Amino acid sequence: MSAGYTPGMSEKGAAAQDAPGPSVTGRALAVLDSFDQTHRRQSLAAISRRTGLPLTTVHRLVHELERHGALARGADGDYEIGSKIWRLGTLASVHVELREVALPYMEDVYQLANDAVQIAVLDGLRILVVDRIAGSRSIEVLSKPGSRLPLHATGVGKVLLAYGGQDLQDAVLGSLDRYTDSTITDAPTLKAQLLTIRSQGFAVTREELAPGATSVAVPLRGKGGTVIAALGVVSSSDNAEISRMVPVLQVTAAALSKKLAQSGLGEASRLG
Repeated sequence: MSAGYTPGMSEKGAAAQDAPGPSVTGRALAVLDSFDQTHRRQSLAAISRRTGLPLTTVHRLVHELERHGALARGADGDYEIGSKIWRLGTLASVHVELREVALPYMEDVYQLANDAVQIAVLDGLRILVVDRIAGSRSIEVLSKPGSRLPLHATGVGKVLLAYGGQDLQDAVLGSLDRYTDSTITDAPTLKAQLLTIRSQGFAVTREELAPGATSVAVPLRGKGGTVIAALGVVSSSDNAEISRMVPVLQVTAAALSKKLAQSGLGEASRLG
C-alpha cells in the first residue's frame, strides 16, 4: 500500500495523489511557453490564465525570470521575452547559417566604412540583431548580437517594416514609442517614409534610437526574392559621408542575397 493511499480510494485517485506536481523548472518553462505569436506582451494575470498557475506563483517566477534576463518588463507593466532568450536563439542553426553566409560580406562593408555593420531579422514587432561587427568610431551602438530593437527607430528595422505585411505595419504604427527627440512617432509620417523606403530601396535614420547615431540599411532577399533580413551600417551623426555607403550596401546586398538564395534561405518565417 502506498504511503498516500487511504481505504476506499480508487487506484486512479491514489496515483493522482502520488504523482509529483510540476517542478520549478516545468513551471518556469510553462511561463515562457505562454508567449507566442499572438501573445508577445502579457500581464501577470494573462500569464496566470494561460498557464493555469496561481497568480502568486506566476508573480514569483516572472520576477525570477526577469532578474535573469529571460523576461523583460515594459513601461506599461507587461512582460515580453527578454534578451537572454534571444541571445540563446542566435545559436539556432538557421541563425548560425545566416551569420556564416553573411559574415564575409559584412567584413567587406566594414573595411570600407570603419563603422558598425549589422544584420537583423524580423521578430514579431521588433528586430533581432543576428550579428554585428563593432565600428572603430567612438559612438555608442545599442545593437549587439541577440539585441531586440524597435522596428520604427532603426535603419534595419525600417527596412524590414517597409517590406513587411500590412498586419505588421498596422501593429507597429499603432504604438510608436519615443526614444529620442528625433524618433518618428506620428503614424502618417512614418507610413509615408515606409513607402519611400520601398521605392528607393534603402532606409536612413538620424538619432532616432540614440543621440549621436545615424544609420543606413538595405534589404536582403532569399530564395524566391522574399526579404528575409536587413544589412545596415551605424555611424556617428556627424559623419557627412554616411550616404555614400548606400551604393556600397546595395551592391553588397545584391551579392549576398544571391548567396542566401543559393543556400536555401528564403522563408522569412524561418528567420523571424
